[in-house]
Amino acid sequence: MSGILSYGTYLPHYRLNRSSIAAALGGPPAKGTRAVASYDEDSTSMGVAAARRVLETLPDDLADLYFATSTPAYLDKTNATAIHAALGLPAEVGAYDMGGAVRSAVGVLRAALSSTRSTLSVAADIRTGLPGGEDEREGGDGASAFVVGPGSDSHPVIAEYVAGGSATGEFLERWRVPGDSYSHRWEERFGVHALLPHVGKAVAAALAGAGVAPDAVQHLIVTGTHSRAAKTFARMVQAKPEILTDNLSATVGNTGAAHPGLLLASALDVAEPGAVIALVVLADGADVLIFRATDALPAHRASPSVAEQVPGGREVAYPDFLTWRGMLERQGPRRPDPQQPAAPPSLRTEAWKFGFTGSRCRDCDTRHLPPQRVCAKCGSVDHMEPMRFADTPGTIATFTVDRLAYSLSPPVVAAVVDFDGGGRYRCEITDVDPAAVAIGSRVEMTFRRLFEAGGVHNYFWKAKLLGTAAPAAAKQGA
Repeated sequence: MSGILSYGTYLPHYRLNRSSIAAALGGPPAKGTRAVASYDEDSTSMGVAAARRVLETLPDDLADLYFATSTPAYLDKTNATAIHAALGLPAEVGAYDMGGAVRSAVGVLRAALSSTRSTLSVAADIRTGLPGGEDEREGGDGASAFVVGPGSDSHPVIAEYVAGGSATGEFLERWRVPGDSYSHRWEERFGVHALLPHVGKAVAAALAGAGVAPDAVQHLIVTGTHSRAAKTFARMVQAKPEILTDNLSATVGNTGAAHPGLLLASALDVAEPGAVIALVVLADGADVLIFRATDALPAHRASPSVAEQVPGGREVAYPDFLTWRGMLERQGPRRPDPQQPAAPPSLRTEAWKFGFTGSRCRDCDTRHLPPQRVCAKCGSVDHMEPMRFADTPGTIATFTVDRLAYSLSPPVVAAVVDFDGGGRYRCEITDVDPAAVAIGSRVEMTFRRLFEAGGVHNYFWKAKLLGTAAPAAAKQGA
């Protein structure tokens, strides 16, 4: 049996109320919200966030990491290597980008499912468009990750891959040339005309390969780059509302390359053992994947679930959203601009910079962040062993709110964090209202982009609140 061994998803903290777009630009207000990646997030960092949720379930024989996105942080350079480093994967595990198009994500999943070895498939996207346009309003940001493979006693298959079907055609329905920040689309009726014949062929091939009747499908997922074509197909097959998986258009928006995986995860969150799940993706043709949930699924569901992440956290103002997306250039703090990170020191400190790996003294157990050769407590030299802190929660010992430091989302909240079991480090707090920070607050680490300078993304780790604890009897940092 081969199929899905584990899965994880990530939806960012912020939500944009669609009515705020009309309030700023005019026109009739739209309903609902869309997920918004923070100013310090990109497709790579969100891919890390989703993949970290399957980190404990990675099998020992993991062969490859595939990363799909239509909004890569880099071209020429492989983005999957940053995810690989942030997860602390062995050098023997390959890391490859398969991006540029939304359809790449389902292609990555198909390729992983056809492999005889375990594979980590990650997809992430940041979707936007011109201010006031449909893509800006209806898009969304997010990521999904799946570990697929043959399964074992320690890593059982939770959703068996039964069969698939595909149909490909060349037509210009949606496109974006390199350098553009938004997509172009042809007239909407043309997309329906071009896509529907392909989806019919792909569905027929998948059902025939699976030996499954259409009415045996308990969870039907229909998604793609053309929402009208997806809705039309659902009506054509007379899909019952109770089997259609919510496409999250009203709350999250269409997350592009990440969306098929996000909706598949949403179905896995609620599917019962034995349930048949059909994933139908319309993009430059059509792809269909059919899974059957196994008895192992209930004990291995993802946490948090998609439904638990949908409400999000804070609402983002529309001007801030435009600023984060590079559509509105605003005057920053009058401080020196950040400098371009240099490649040699980044290579030398890869385990620390990308994996947040400190050191532990073998003689006295003292933990050091960043890693050190000489123990600060007992003075031992080169008696250290690497210790990863990325997955260790901590407590805020003191903090400060800096309203002058450079940031696309001022003010900057910096805190001194004491990690559980030992180790202290000063870092930035992200996805937070400064008023919610308190001494004693619990935090976890998250992989983010500190800034971009000279075309180089400076990735590192920040902290985010796990919950607000009772303030300790101590003075806030100045």
